[in-house]
Amino acid sequence: MESAAVLSISLGAAVVAVTAYGLYLSFGPPANQLDDPFDDHED
Repeated sequence: MESAAVLSISLGAAVVAVTAYGLYLSFGPPANQLDDPFDDHED
């Protein structure tokens, strides 16, 4: 395979992995530990 193809596939896989990890942190079980700063300062 050409080195440019390997590089582009690797970068694409890294972007997908980081996006999936961000979604997991935002909506998965670790999200229970997050608090909403807007709820803390509600009038």
